[in-house]
Amino acid sequence: MIRIVLLLLLVLPGCSYIGLGAQGVKNTLPQGAQVGAYKVGNPYKIQGQWYYPQESYTYDETGIASWYGPGFHNQRTANGERFNQRELTAAHRTLQMPSFVRVTNLSNGRSVVLRVNDRGPFAKGRIIDVSEKAAELLDFKRHGVARVRVQVLPEASRQVAQAAREGRAWHGNVPSSTTMASAPVLSPESGAGLASAPRPYELDGQPIPAHTIGSNYYPDPVVTQQVVPGSTALYIQAGSFSKAENAKRLQQDISVIERAFISDKTVNGTVYHRVRLGPFTSVPQADDVLARINRVAPDARIVVE
Repeated sequence: MIRIVLLLLLVLPGCSYIGLGAQGVKNTLPQGAQVGAYKVGNPYKIQGQWYYPQESYTYDETGIASWYGPGFHNQRTANGERFNQRELTAAHRTLQMPSFVRVTNLSNGRSVVLRVNDRGPFAKGRIIDVSEKAAELLDFKRHGVARVRVQVLPEASRQVAQAAREGRAWHGNVPSSTTMASAPVLSPESGAGLASAPRPYELDGQPIPAHTIGSNYYPDPVVTQQVVPGSTALYIQAGSFSKAENAKRLQQDISVIERAFISDKTVNGTVYHRVRLGPFTSVPQADDVLARINRVAPDARIVVE
């Protein structure tokens, strides 16, 4: 949600956001207006931290999720949609908007599909902010945060991006979760306009149960069960380098404040030297350490394994 209040940066209590827009401007918007423009955006800086938005169809990350709702209900999101705390949407700092992601709670395996249409969260140590309804379905609303895996859905995200770029509404038959089982299956021989009808956005080869508001396609409140590890650990990853000497230098800088270690991982044949701290037993403990090392490691983040 666009949240910088003109000349003053303000941290909103109990929320992961920094204000990016004047409240007076937001409140003059017509009720129910929907825009949903395609947006990636330019690099931006919040609280001394630079963020670099980019279009990605391979994003897959673990970390900590938070949620937002009442204070932002019915306000504009960063790509011009109207935020509804009861819809399955999310805010991400860099992903293109709109896009679709699967968010899985690594503590219980509950998983939902969300439409990314906003920017945030800007609290250190968080990778995604989900709507109030999503937090309820993922079963972490009362806790405030959860250990999650966030995966962009490539094909569905490409489809919705193309539609938004062209400014066209989605006029196909949206497969609602309440009607999918009874919906008729049309064969190519039926001649029922299949060539001209848009295909529903898909997840794992199946239509994403959804509904439309204006021209925008929002996932239905459908929870699937994913296989998750029996237990997870929290780490802070201060940096990842292909050159060992760079990792060693950062490790030495951080170790003046807190003990850090180097963990190597090979990805597509390249060895990355990851500077890490932990494991930690709780999110507050990891948050505390993250805040203390931020001066020497501004790009540090919490990861879940």
